[in-house]
Amino acid sequence: MSGTQDANPARGEAAVRVAGEMLVLRPSFAALVAAEQELGSLFALVERAAAGRLGIGELVALLWHCLRDPSPMTREAFGEAVTAGGLAAVTPALKILIGQILGGR
Repeated sequence: MSGTQDANPARGEAAVRVAGEMLVLRPSFAALVAAEQELGSLFALVERAAAGRLGIGELVALLWHCLRDPSPMTREAFGEAVTAGGLAAVTPALKILIGQILGGR
């Protein structure tokens, strides 16, 4: 995992701190397809998020699929770390990802 590199906003990337490490999220086509295969329509996911009905499992799945670099953590450990850090800490990155889903790059 390359947490030492900064997110590149021109590529639609977002940074998020998880378990004390800065991770970069990149909503690439492949990442969004993988998320959609697991979660269903990304448009429906965005609608749930806008209505305050996005589940923690959905949030973690979207973040997990959008990790730019592979994580040495298991997905379960990643989810626990996201929860331990508080949802407010990942909200700015979620907003960037949603913007990329809706607007593209």
